[in-house]
Amino acid sequence: MLRDPDSDVMEKAYARWAPVYDVLCGPVFLNGRRAAAQAARAVGGRILEIGVGTGLSFDDYDQTTEITGIDISEPMIARARIRAASGRYPHVKGLTVMDAHDLKFGDASFDCVVGQFVITLVENPERVLSECARVVKPGGQIILVNHLYSEKGFAAAVERLLAQKARGLGLRPEFPFQRLAAWAERHGGAELIERRKVKPFGVYTLVRFRRALAQPQAA
Repeated sequence: MLRDPDSDVMEKAYARWAPVYDVLCGPVFLNGRRAAAQAARAVGGRILEIGVGTGLSFDDYDQTTEITGIDISEPMIARARIRAASGRYPHVKGLTVMDAHDLKFGDASFDCVVGQFVITLVENPERVLSECARVVKPGGQIILVNHLYSEKGFAAAVERLLAQKARGLGLRPEFPFQRLAAWAERHGGAELIERRKVKPFGVYTLVRFRRALAQPQAA
């Protein structure tokens, strides 16, 4: 297993992706993106989307939600702002360049935090998850969608083989679900409430945590 990616490597990778991201990645991530947004709409209210990218997900939300988006990549956020400026997305309330390791929001600011195809790419996933848990309200949810490591069989072997080269492209195929589950157990303030493969092909996994009503122990 490779070490977690450096933030500057990911930032540079997504600066390169920004001009072509919608065309190349939009169709690939469509089912996973919609699954995450559907789960977030069921929660409703104020939603923080970390790694919002170019704002491809804006169409997947509606007027029952208020969306705040952050991303570490200035070129990606710039494109999201252009998309929001079309006037088609009044539910998008703010777009900011921000590091998810250090969220500039108060405790319990959001009803839901969504991370689409981002948690495997950050420098310290556990710290990001703890920040998400801090800013979500008690009883609120953290919703993640990602490709997660297959762990066994031919697919796992291919993922391990591609891992090193994929890193420079801003990808990480070898991140295991167990790291998410272990974080929740250590944190003590987030309960795993769903883990399922996204149809039709099961390439992506949807994971949902619920923020405990009681205050958690330090992560």
